[in-house]
Amino acid sequence: MSTIKEVQEDIINEFEVFEDWMDRYNYLIELSNDLPQIDTKFKTNEYIIKGCQSKVWLNADYDDGKVVYTADSDAIITKGIISLLIRVLSNRSPKEIKETDLHFIDAIGLRENLSPTRANGLLAMIKQMKLYAIAYDVKFGNN
Repeated sequence: MSTIKEVQEDIINEFEVFEDWMDRYNYLIELSNDLPQIDTKFKTNEYIIKGCQSKVWLNADYDDGKVVYTADSDAIITKGIISLLIRVLSNRSPKEIKETDLHFIDAIGLRENLSPTRANGLLAMIKQMKLYAIAYDVKFGNN
């Protein structure tokens, strides 16, 4: 399995082929199709990420020392963004997730090309994913 750094470098390389942000948005829309499907039982208010303008449901399971995320969103660009975050952070130890610097976000220009409300939503998604990792780390304590 690739390291978190390798996955982020792959994403940066993928986005470098696009010259403008319309093409990058279209790529984000394509990526939304790769999002691991969340079970419908998690599409409730309890799993909605607070701080996102659109609805984003996020679930995290703990399997063999790794946090595994699934998600969905009612907004296609947001769905593409969460699919990138899952690609980087899912199937990692809580320690890896907590300590990861998600440098790809700025490297591909994502944060600067989002509306303020979407940028806030991005931060809320990252925060919730890290909170799940912290919770599992506290519960199981094996980093």
